[in-house]
Amino acid sequence: MKIVTWNTQWFKGLDEVVSVERVLRVARELADYDVICMQEVAVNYPALSGLTDMDQPAKVQQLLPGFQVYFSAAIDELSPCGSYRQKFGNLIATRLAVKSIEHVPLPYPNPVISDPTPSMQRICQVMTVQAPWGPVRIMTTHLEYYSQVMRHAQAVACRDLHLQGCALADFPSVTEEGTPYQPKPLTTDTVLCGDFNFEQGSVEHADMIRPHPVHSLHNAWNVLNAGAPHPATFRIYDRKYGPEPVGCDFFFVSESLKHRVKRFAVDQGTKVSDHQPVMLELGE
Repeated sequence: MKIVTWNTQWFKGLDEVVSVERVLRVARELADYDVICMQEVAVNYPALSGLTDMDQPAKVQQLLPGFQVYFSAAIDELSPCGSYRQKFGNLIATRLAVKSIEHVPLPYPNPVISDPTPSMQRICQVMTVQAPWGPVRIMTTHLEYYSQVMRHAQAVACRDLHLQGCALADFPSVTEEGTPYQPKPLTTDTVLCGDFNFEQGSVEHADMIRPHPVHSLHNAWNVLNAGAPHPATFRIYDRKYGPEPVGCDFFFVSESLKHRVKRFAVDQGTKVSDHQPVMLELGE
């Protein structure tokens, strides 16, 4: 199973061109993916996409026949003119069977008043798909950029969400057929990916991979490259947000999936977003 994660910057390249088709084509060149997780996907924000592909989830669906496309809006608001809705969030597209899907808002703690910065609600999109060996929980998110307090709280919440899913799989509740209490595709197999806006040496990263007695999360890059620095995925070509390239787009895998990590790749050459696409391959 091949999974790609990419912060698409609303499909805008460093040449200022907005093109859903171009981003999907470059992602396909990286891998013949079964699942693609994308962050910063927009609906009806003209200041972001102009008049090009205003409904970006619909455009993705049009360009990926045979895939199911699920959009998870962290922001869903009425436009200032009051005539249409505007949305911004994450998207997962897959050609695998989708067993279940959840949209989980992440913590939005009070900002530091002494140092005001922009902020927005963040969300974790959770989809359970059918892999060849069984159900796998795919989680994708885009954490807070400016506030470390918010970002840390959101990172901890993502780890807790993974542990909650594992606990439900370990100790399933009583079920009732034909009702919302019917059996669920519970699993301890988790892939958590996205733009985390923290680096490998950060407190947030340390908390994400903090050991658990049974269900630790592991940085998938380090499963194959123990001790090696994560490849840069941001600020390689555009230094607007900092002087040096950094790795902040990660794949984390559960203890139960660690042995299935086969390959990891980053396309560091493309400029069709300000982030680089990352690919993880899991095998039997």
